[in-house]
Amino acid sequence: EVQLQASGGGLVQAGGSLRLSCAASGFTFDDYGIGWFRQAPGKEREAVSLISPSDGSRYYLDSVKGRFTISSDNAKNTVYLQMSRLKPEDTAVYYCAAGGYRLIQAIIVPPPYHVLVDYWGQGTQVTVSS
Repeated sequence: EVQLQASGGGLVQAGGSLRLSCAASGFTFDDYGIGWFRQAPGKEREAVSLISPSDGSRYYLDSVKGRFTISSDNAKNTVYLQMSRLKPEDTAVYYCAAGGYRLIQAIIVPPPYHVLVDYWGQGTQVTVSS
């Protein structure tokens, strides 16, 4: 059974930091692209940061570049999202996701993402207060 278990969300003041974690199981972690999406109330889901399975390249949504850092620990089958200098507009439910080599296209193409994402994790709420 495939599982993507996300954790680390919470309430933080603007300018603060949070680190999200996503523990994966049930599939070969190294063979999949993996990363984070988010969905704010009333808005479409968007890709935030993704890691390519081919060369480990990292991709970021423009609005989080320089503030968020994605990393992975293949020995632990875990992907992280370090979020710094958080803004109220970062408030959303954050979802961990895994997909094939095309997953990274989600950074530049609009939803829906069902053709790019093979597995979704449950969301974790991030709330940034002003």
